[in-house]
Amino acid sequence: MLLTDHADGKPRCWWPGYDPPYVAYHDTDWGVPERDDRALFEKLILDGFQAGLSWITILRKREHFRKVFDGFRPDLVASYGPEKIEALMADPGIVRNRAKIEGTVKSAGIYCDMMARGEGFSDYLWSYVDGRPLQPDHLDRSRIPTETPVAQAISKDLKRRGFTFVGPTIVYAFMQAVGMTNDHVVGCFRHEEVKALG
Repeated sequence: MLLTDHADGKPRCWWPGYDPPYVAYHDTDWGVPERDDRALFEKLILDGFQAGLSWITILRKREHFRKVFDGFRPDLVASYGPEKIEALMADPGIVRNRAKIEGTVKSAGIYCDMMARGEGFSDYLWSYVDGRPLQPDHLDRSRIPTETPVAQAISKDLKRRGFTFVGPTIVYAFMQAVGMTNDHVVGCFRHEEVKALG
């Protein structure tokens, strides 16, 4: 399904509707291949915070998340102690879920260990798609899965390593967001633009 009646006349995927921040995210961010280690960590964590919520909720809080989580610098996040965790729990500008906050701290430590061993986070994730974005060329929303065997494999390994809130549905949403798969539907003006970036 495409939305074709935006003011600029550009056909878009259905999911951002007409909400300006959501449309801007669709047009500039979603599906663009991301290869920066830290940025990938941030997006994985934010997708975990989304669990049980809508992405627009997280998107509206994203800048505040970045501020209070020190720009999602894993070396800093991994050092958070009980006092910092309680401060985050008291902050109405983020999703105040203790398991997700504590999971973020734990995941940051695992990320740091991976990097210290020379196992780049980006290289690790992108190896699951041979370093190139998947191009499924979905014709409509009914063809887009909520998880795939690749997402299941990544999820299983992340869990084995100790990451939290990385179920296969979350991982697939992450893969879509960071451009590991180009899930802009065929006909969306971003579909071919994102494909060219791959």
